[in-house]
Amino acid sequence: MPPRPTVRLVAVDEDVLLRLLATAVGDADPAEVMAPVAGAPGWTPARREAFLGYHRARGASMPRLPIGEVTYAVEVGADVVGALRLIAAPPNPLELEVGLWLGRSYRGHGVGSGALAAAVTRAAELGARSVVARTTAPNTAALAALRRHGFRLAGQDTEQVTARLMLGGTAGPPLRGWTTRGTRP
Repeated sequence: MPPRPTVRLVAVDEDVLLRLLATAVGDADPAEVMAPVAGAPGWTPARREAFLGYHRARGASMPRLPIGEVTYAVEVGADVVGALRLIAAPPNPLELEVGLWLGRSYRGHGVGSGALAAAVTRAAELGARSVVARTTAPNTAALAALRRHGFRLAGQDTEQVTARLMLGGTAGPPLRGWTTRGTRP
């Protein structure tokens, strides 16, 4: 069995954003990586621009949490293989929600598990007390990774599954540099 890949979360500057778009276009369906955009199916010019605009509008070039969320590129070696997002999960100012997508060719090789571990570490560094993830019941790979990392799952008998990991500690101030609404002051 090959060793688990080394997974890194990297800040999304303009160069990384263009590499992220190339991965999305070449190795994922638009519905897997972004909100719906009207028009013909596939990676149309409008969808590509919407993908870039989404990340640029959310401070994609900033490695901090400028508006209550941040996107990191998921890197394996020198390859950008997907994206991971941390976002404040109202109404709890001490909880971050994690979202993740990977290119198809990187699924099933431990990359998602490595990215999840990195997200939990990053959330703890930011002062979060818990991390939540949402997925669908048929996504057995995601459910297995969440269980492996200690997340407690709820709603497994429905289409939508919510997973939560408590990071320890007691209630304290909101996340470093955040207001209680999940935005930076």
